[in-house]
Amino acid sequence: MRLDHSFTVPVPVDAAWPVLLDLPTVAPCLPGARLGGYDGERCAGTVQVKLGPIALEYRGQGRFVERDEAAHRAVIEASGRDTRSAGTARATVTAVLAPDGDATRVQVATELTVTGRPAQFGRNLLADVSGRLVEQFADCLAARLGESGATQAPPAEPVDLIRVTAGTASFRRYARYALLAGAALVAWLLIRGRRRPA
Repeated sequence: MRLDHSFTVPVPVDAAWPVLLDLPTVAPCLPGARLGGYDGERCAGTVQVKLGPIALEYRGQGRFVERDEAAHRAVIEASGRDTRSAGTARATVTAVLAPDGDATRVQVATELTVTGRPAQFGRNLLADVSGRLVEQFADCLAARLGESGATQAPPAEPVDLIRVTAGTASFRRYARYALLAGAALVAWLLIRGRRRPA
């Protein structure tokens, strides 16, 4: 599936470009991500995600396949595997920076393929989640690039998909299904209890 996002950072393109390519600097702004190693071209790390009782931890690697400084365009390929199941994730992320007054507009296109439990969430939920995560990333990055450059990113912790999507259409839809399932379970338990001999 393809996911498109954009955000603005409060510095000119020439200042934003090297920072966005500096993975040790930007990784702490990615919710749930922890950078394990980086040699300037390739990186390794983990991303932790949870949805209620479901916890996922993807361990994988990524690499730059394109860094065009003149066009301010970068392409990263990344892949990972859930350490607790057979689920996988693979993404090609293309970022293009453009001047926006005194700031920089960043357009991000992601081609994403997931298998395992997250694939059951559906495109709408994944789009909602990724949109919220991009917002959090942009806010953190803006704080680091702005006047409060010393602002520290919060320590990496699992991304809670329920908290991230609260209030969205996808959350309301999935919450409705969860409530229906819960009501059905309660009804089944009550009926079962009545059928038991005294």
